[in-house]
This record gives sequence, structure tokens and C-alpha cells, in this order.
Amino acid sequence: MGLRGEKAAARFLKRSGYKVLYRRFRAKKGGEVDLVCRHGDTLVFVEVKTRATLEHGRPYEAVDAEKRELIIRGAEAWLRLLGNPEILYRFDIVEVIIGEDRKLHCEIVENAFTSVHERLY
Repeated sequence: MGLRGEKAAARFLKRSGYKVLYRRFRAKKGGEVDLVCRHGDTLVFVEVKTRATLEHGRPYEAVDAEKRELIIRGAEAWLRLLGNPEILYRFDIVEVIIGEDRKLHCEIVENAFTSVHERLY
């Protein structure tokens, strides 16, 4: 279900004006990002959360402090690979909900959270 959601999220983001740069980035020393994208002049680190129902709340609510830290570490590793350029970046979450009709419905939560190290890179 997760991979299906990531593929749907990538298609949705492309239609929404994002350029998908990388999928499933895993840093050597820990950290992970589902999708690394560019949206205008901003680098966007995207977490994708897929759910079959909203019975247990919105998918973005599952991105707890521990998961955010893992994403932030992945983003910092990506930025180091780029040589720490001075660019804007943010963290988005794409919610993918599988409807009763089995169709996937996507929604973007822009600036879903911030890094405690808030800065330009």
C-alpha cells in the first residue's frame, strides 16, 4: 500500500507543479525522505502517508516527532550532498487516501513541520 501511495503522490505532485528529483532517499547514517522535489525555487522534502480510511485520523497526524526527526536527518544529509547550498527548503506531507471506490485521493499539507535548525541552506 505504501509504494502504491508513493507512486500516486509523485504523479499528483507533478500535476501540481512539483518536479520530483528523487524517490525513497535513505541517508547512510540514518534519515529518510520519501520524495525529494523542487517547487519553484524551493527544495521540498515530502513524506507520503497512505491510509485506507480516516477511522484513526488524518494521515499527516501519523507523522510524530520521531518520524519528523528521521525526515529532517534525511533532508540534512541530502543538503550536505549538495554542498550545503543557500537555498530555501521546506517539509510537506502528501496524504493519500484510498477511497471506497478504490481510487486514490491525494492532498498536500505544505509546510507541515519545520526543522529545529530552521535556516537557509
